[in-house]
Parts: sequence; structure tokens; C-alpha cells
Amino acid sequence: MIDSTPHTPAVANLAAAGSALTLRRNSTRRRVQRWVERGIRFALLAASTVAVLVTIGILASLVFETARFFQLVSPQEFFLGLRWSPQIALRADQVGSSGAFGAIPLFAGTLLITAISLLIAGPVGLMAAIYTSLYADRRVRAIVKPTLELLAGVPTVVYGFFAALIVAPAIRTLGAEIGLDVASESALAAGLVMGIMITPIISSLSDDAISTTPKALRDASYALGATRSETIRHAILPAALPQLVAAFLLAISRAIGETMIVVMAAGLAANLTPNPLEAVTTVTVQIVTLLTGDQEFNSAKTLAAFALGLTLFVITLGLNIVALHVSRKAKLRHG
Repeated sequence: MIDSTPHTPAVANLAAAGSALTLRRNSTRRRVQRWVERGIRFALLAASTVAVLVTIGILASLVFETARFFQLVSPQEFFLGLRWSPQIALRADQVGSSGAFGAIPLFAGTLLITAISLLIAGPVGLMAAIYTSLYADRRVRAIVKPTLELLAGVPTVVYGFFAALIVAPAIRTLGAEIGLDVASESALAAGLVMGIMITPIISSLSDDAISTTPKALRDASYALGATRSETIRHAILPAALPQLVAAFLLAISRAIGETMIVVMAAGLAANLTPNPLEAVTTVTVQIVTLLTGDQEFNSAKTLAAFALGLTLFVITLGLNIVALHVSRKAKLRHG
């Protein structure tokens, strides 16, 4: 029998040295991890702070310049005026008209084109989402869903050319055949093409919302004897309502902020009309028009762009608040 007693101290010392080395490495690793976590936390805090500061800066600039605008033009004329013609003198030695800054025609044109686009994109996008998520098999879904999302990557100028060269002339020709007077640039042409453009937004987000509804909800509906269409109407769509509201809100924001399609298909005329066959303009188009070219920055014509931007910001904020309220009520109702 071999006696291992003389080797015991060496083994103990080796084990102690290994334990110390391991503890030192673990301690160093923990310190490095803490520094990395602190660095990541600082980077996230800095990014959030920058985003907040940029938002505050944009809002402050809009408020400041809008206040300067309302020193030159009364708020009553801007918010209640029915005529928009900001053609005033740019210099003291230049002769120009007094101008008109009634913004109601701009917001009416924006709402008209947005409503037309939603009438197209809303049903088509929602029905496409229901089909791809609940009816189509995997092979069809693998083709249809990427094809719809591909439309979202098309540049808006391409949609503008499509609206100006194909859709608008087709509407004008069809209107002439049935005895309607259709303008060469119309709200209907811009709204139809804009509806095609925002359809992938509604379709993709609605598909995600429907796909994430609990499978147990569908199984319970089928167990009670409901058909597939009844399950969709009474179980799936109500459960996905908050996400659907967010999808439609995003589509509305996208439609309100679109400029190129309106410029090329609806024109620049600030007409106050509910007729979709006439030319109209939108807030974003007028903002671009007012800030384009050699303009005097202190003139009411240029400052009107900031007033339009601030008003559009408030409207969008109101839409967000309404959508958030609807989403919260839907979540409470459906648990």
C-alpha cells in the first residue's frame, strides 16, 4: 500500500491556488460585466435623452415661429378662414397682394384624401390580413404576404408617377364617358393611389395582431359551435382590436404626411370642396411649397408653414390619445 500523506499538502496548496485563481477571474469578470452593463445603461439613457431633447426642440421651434406668425395674422383668420392664398409682398419695395391665410381648405383637402385612401386601404388591408392569417395555407401565405409587403418599399415618387400618368387620366376618361366633369388633377386619383400605398401597412400590422391572438380563444369559440366567420367577427377581431387600432392610426399618419402623391395627382389648388373629382391640396404640400425657393424668412408666408406644422402636430397627438384610449378600453373589456 502506497502512502499518499506526503503529497497531501502539495495537493491542498494546488487546490487553494486554483480556487484563488478562479475567484480572481470570476471577480474580474463580474467587474467587467458591471462596467459593460453601466455602459449600456448610460448609452440607452443618452439615446432616450437625445430623443426627448430633439422632440422638445422641434416643438419649441414650432411654437416660437407660430407665435411670430400669429403676430402678423390673427388666429381667427387662420383657423376659421375659408381662403388660402399666401401671396404677399416679400420685400418692402415689392408690390403684392395682402394674401389670405385661411387654413380650412388645406385641412379639408387633407381629410378628403385621407378618407378616400382609408376607404380603399382599410377593407382591403384587413381582409388580406384575415385571409393570410386564418384561411391561406403556408405556401400561399409565403407568397401573398411578402408580395403585399413589397408594396411598402416602393418609393412614393413612383406612386406619384403612377397616379399622374395612369390613374388620373383613367379617371378623367371614365368620367367623361359617363358625363362627369373630372379635373386633370383630383382628390380621387391621389386618394386611390395613396390607398394602395398604405394597404401593406394595415395588412402587415393587422396580420401580426390576428396571428398573436390566443389559440385557446379560437378553440373555445369552435367548441361552442361557432363557424369560422363567426369566430373571426366575435372572438378574434375584438381580441385584436387594440393592435388593429394602432395599425389604422399608423396608416392615417402615413397618409396625412404624404406629399409627393398629392403634388403629382391632386395639385396645389386650395379648394374647399367635398367633391373628390376636383383638385385639392394638403397641409404637407403647402408646407413644402411655402418653404421652397428664395423666401423671406420673417414674412407671414414663410411663418405660415410653422403654424401649419404645429396644427398638424396637435391633430396627430389627438389621434394618438384617442387611439390609446380605445386600446385601453378594449384591453379592459377583453381581459
